[in-house]
Amino acid sequence: MTSPAQDPARIARRRRKHERQAVVFGLIIAFLVILGLGALAIYTETIDSPISEPIYTPSTTVESMAPACLPEQEDSPDGATPLAYDKVRVRIFNAADPRFALAGASAEVLADRGFDVRATGDWPHLVEGYSQIRYGAAGIVQAYTLAAQYEDIDLVLDDRAGRVIDLLVGTGWTEPLDTAEVPLAADQPLENMPGCVPVEDLEPIEREYGIGREPDA
Repeated sequence: MTSPAQDPARIARRRRKHERQAVVFGLIIAFLVILGLGALAIYTETIDSPISEPIYTPSTTVESMAPACLPEQEDSPDGATPLAYDKVRVRIFNAADPRFALAGASAEVLADRGFDVRATGDWPHLVEGYSQIRYGAAGIVQAYTLAAQYEDIDLVLDDRAGRVIDLLVGTGWTEPLDTAEVPLAADQPLENMPGCVPVEDLEPIEREYGIGREPDA
């Protein structure tokens, strides 16, 4: 007994249906792949977000904190000397007006002076008043070396482990001093900032993050 012959028209319709389904599903999968790659690129800052302005929450400015005093160094009995600028690794964040490229402008100036600028970006909230240098207990000399570039700047100790420091350009930011006015000399010890406190007597704040969770080494 033989099977009845298949209807050629039905077979053709079924084939076209399967082809359309394959095309639709293929387009959906391709779209999801592209969307996922785009999200990953934005997250890792390979590309800029299509949202032109970051979201800023109201100011959570850290209350005034005394700067840490400079550490004693066995190889420098007269006091710690400034670091070579290329030994100061710094990230720079705009914590003032998101409409202006304050982080990029500051990064350009400091990079021209030789500082090792590792990243720039926008801080998640405003910093009222002077710009801040956020640093850890291992980065005091780095913080002092960078602070000397500014007439007015606040130092804020946080609980980071490494020597990378962060410059937060605040709402009361000032431009770096002219190089001739920077009170540093490679062979002259740094001076403790007024009102400094030994680092072991300071209570560091919990570290905040600007770009992801960057390594501090």
